[in-house]
Amino acid sequence: MSKKPPVPAQNQSPYPIEEPPHDHAPDNETVAIVREMAAAKQRRAAGPNARQLGIGAAVGVGSAAIVAGLLYWRGNRKDGK
Repeated sequence: MSKKPPVPAQNQSPYPIEEPPHDHAPDNETVAIVREMAAAKQRRAAGPNARQLGIGAAVGVGSAAIVAGLLYWRGNRKDGK
């Protein structure tokens, strides 16, 4: 004897009661993206490389030079000082 009650054919659901078996692919698109994100996170955790430090230093020195130029700029003075 089964635990399911008998259901007439007209009252049965058109949708499947049990989910069909899935074909699990080991490397689908989502897994590939997650692995790529993990690799990028490891690269970022290593810290900045020498090129990035050089670019940062150049930007810092350049911006300091611009600020110094603006601070010490005398403009068009009429009194000749």
